Amino acid sequence: MTKLMIYGATGYTGRMATEHAKAAGTPIVLAGRNQATLSKLSADLGAEYRVFGFDGADAIDDGLGGISVLLNCAGPFMRTADPLMKAAIRNGVHYLDTAAELDSYRLAEMLDEDAKAAGVMLMPGGGGSVAMLGSLAGHAVSRVKDPRKIRIALHVAGGLSRGSAISAMENVTVETLARANGALVAIAADGIRKFDFGKGPVDCFPVTLPDLITIWRATGVPDVETFVHVTGDGFPQGDLSLLPDGPSAEERLSNRYQAAVEVTDADGKTVHSILDTVNGYTFTAMAAAEAGRRVLGGEFRPGFQTPAALFGSGFAQTVADTTIVDV
Repeated sequence: MTKLMIYGATGYTGRMATEHAKAAGTPIVLAGRNQATLSKLSADLGAEYRVFGFDGADAIDDGLGGISVLLNCAGPFMRTADPLMKAAIRNGVHYLDTAAELDSYRLAEMLDEDAKAAGVMLMPGGGGSVAMLGSLAGHAVSRVKDPRKIRIALHVAGGLSRGSAISAMENVTVETLARANGALVAIAADGIRKFDFGKGPVDCFPVTLPDLITIWRATGVPDVETFVHVTGDGFPQGDLSLLPDGPSAEERLSNRYQAAVEVTDADGKTVHSILDTVNGYTFTAMAAAEAGRRVLGGEFRPGFQTPAALFGSGFAQTVADTTIVDV
C-alpha cells in the first residue's frame, strides 16, 4: 500500500497541503493528535485518519503502519521532527516536512547515515523557503563556471501564521550564522546588505536560515550568506496563542514573495537572479504536496536530501505562478 500521511493535517499549512494533495489525486492519510478536528476534516475530504502523539515509539510505529511517505506539517518542529524522523527510519518511511527551523536540518544531517542504511529519505523543507531559495541558488550557480560565494535574500510579505510565530519565538538563535569555507560560523548581526527584488534595492538583514545547510549540500559552494527583508505586519507581539491560524486567502493573494541571489565565481564575477512567487504559505503547501506526490511516485534517494538537489533547480518553477529571471 502506497499512501502519503500528512501529520498535522488540521493545522494552517497542513490543511492547505492536504487539500492540494487531495486535488492532485494523491492517496492520503490524515494524522495528528486531535480526534475531533481530524474526524471533521476526514469527513469533509473523505480521507482516512489516524490519531497518535509522541508518548512512545510503539504508538508512532503503529500509526505509520502501511505508510510509504510521511509529510510532517506539525510545528514547532523542534518537538516533532526528532520522534517522527527516527520513527520513519525505523519503519522504512520516507520523511518530509515544512520546517524553517535550523535544528530539523541539523538532525537530518546527524541521521543521514542511519537513513541511508535503512533506504529512507529525509527531506526537511520539502516546501517553503528551502524549496524556493534552493531552486533560485541552483539556477544562478549554473550560470558561472566556478562558483565560490552565494548571497541570497528572501522577501517575506504579509503576516505570520500562529504556528510560524510560535516556532520562530521558540527557535530564536543567539548567533547569526553564515557558511565560510564550508563551515558554519558566527557573523555580526548588523551586516545590512542591499538586494533588489525587482523594484529597486532595499535593506536586508543577515539571518540564520536552514538554507545555510541545504544550499551548501546541493551546490557545494563553500561560502553562503542568507538575508531577509520583511514588509507588512512584521513580527506579532503579545500572546501569540491568540493569533488567528494565519493570513486569509485574500491576504495571501495580495502579498507575494520574492527572493534575490548573487553568485560570485573564483574570478570575482557576480551574477544576479530574482525569483517571484505566490505568498509563502501558499507556496509551502503546494510545494510540500507536490514533493510528497513525487516521492510517493518513486522519486527519492536515501539519506538527507534537499528539494533542489533531488528534483532539480527547476522545482520551484513547477509550483503555482513562480518565475526566475536573470538581471
